[in-house]
Amino acid sequence: RLFGGELLRWIDELAGIVARRHANANITTAAIDNLQFKAPVYAGQMLVLVGHITYAGTTSMEVRVDTYTEDGMRRVINRAYIVMVAIDDNGRPVPVPDIIIETEEDRMEYESAIKRRDMRKLRRAEGF
Repeated sequence: RLFGGELLRWIDELAGIVARRHANANITTAAIDNLQFKAPVYAGQMLVLVGHITYAGTTSMEVRVDTYTEDGMRRVINRAYIVMVAIDDNGRPVPVPDIIIETEEDRMEYESAIKRRDMRKLRRAEGF
């Protein structure tokens, strides 16, 4: 079986690439908000990781990364939501562009991202 930490590293790297492309800036990981392993990955299986921005705030972005195995048919292995922050050369946050909501699915993802952001703020205020 694939070690979960190895998959997490790849997910974080992909989220960083997606966020960097969106912000055109250096990126740092701020939070891994949700990470669910739905099925194992075995040696020799092909993995496909797909990431996209679901939310952009002032300096932060949420990136959804879906992981699949593929053997003629894609099977969901994992879904993760990663919060990335754009930073300058001194490590200070910098503004990021807004996202463009084009579909109803985009709107639903954006609204869900706002709920996750609010929950993160609540957990932080409660000391979690």
